[in-house]
Amino acid sequence: MEEKKKGFFGRLVEGLNKTRENIVSGMDSIFSGFSAINEDFYEELEETLIMGDLGIQTTMSIMEDLRRKVKEQRIKEPSECKKLLIDSIKEQMDLGENAYEFEKQRSVVLVIGVNGVGKTTSVGKLAGQMKDSGKKVILAAADTFRAAAIEQLTEWSNRAGVEIISQQEGSDPAAVVYDAVAAAKSRHADVLICDTAGRLHNKKNLMEELKKINRIIEKEYPEAYRETLVVLDGTTGQNALAQARQFMEVADITGIILTKLDGTAKGGIAVAIQSELGIPVKYVGVGEKIDDLQKFNSGDFVNALFDVQHE
Repeated sequence: MEEKKKGFFGRLVEGLNKTRENIVSGMDSIFSGFSAINEDFYEELEETLIMGDLGIQTTMSIMEDLRRKVKEQRIKEPSECKKLLIDSIKEQMDLGENAYEFEKQRSVVLVIGVNGVGKTTSVGKLAGQMKDSGKKVILAAADTFRAAAIEQLTEWSNRAGVEIISQQEGSDPAAVVYDAVAAAKSRHADVLICDTAGRLHNKKNLMEELKKINRIIEKEYPEAYRETLVVLDGTTGQNALAQARQFMEVADITGIILTKLDGTAKGGIAVAIQSELGIPVKYVGVGEKIDDLQKFNSGDFVNALFDVQHE
């Protein structure tokens, strides 16, 4: 397990290369280029963080925290600020214990996301990992507006060796969920993962559809623990944050899956999402393989971002 973790950390470090070049190299030149901690020093740091897609609000919180610590600890050397800054970013991201409660009891996991963010792939990987950890998993292909989504999920279910409940393209997503809930109950599944659509351009329809799905689950499976994850594409930076906000309007989001962190310069968005929305990033994806989706660890993430060898 430790080996696997190290492997993922290595891939995370590699995946965050561009973000690191974007943020950290800029910072390092600030830490070494200034001989005193003054307003110019703070302004340059602030600008570098904003450019790294941490967003204005998050950056302001981090800078405020840094200024306070510098003052309290009477720090004079710019180079001594680096550790304080790293700790401050970790604190911004730490929302207490990241809950994976749904793994410990009978649960229904709804996964939402717009086309192209890696939603169906994330559902497949999640199913595969939970099956590997000894859980009985059933998938529901409730993104019925794209035939490709149903085909793709079927492919993943075969690969992961889990059962899938699906109907043909264009059928009512709520009807698929209804069938899937019945199957999950009769087969004593530990986890039912529902791949649902996320058409934000038609928010009213999406809201109605999710309400209908939620009503069915509440009525037919009230004892199940509920988890609603939204999948966001890490390469879209601030757009991902805007999308998350919109999804929060239509659903009770309990966590984020952030995909495509390999090869994006916008990895800082993970910090902004946790800090600004108060929703934990629960999984991050750094590649195509099934184990390239892993539970998110804010300490590992920030260490990878700054290329600090983790303890």
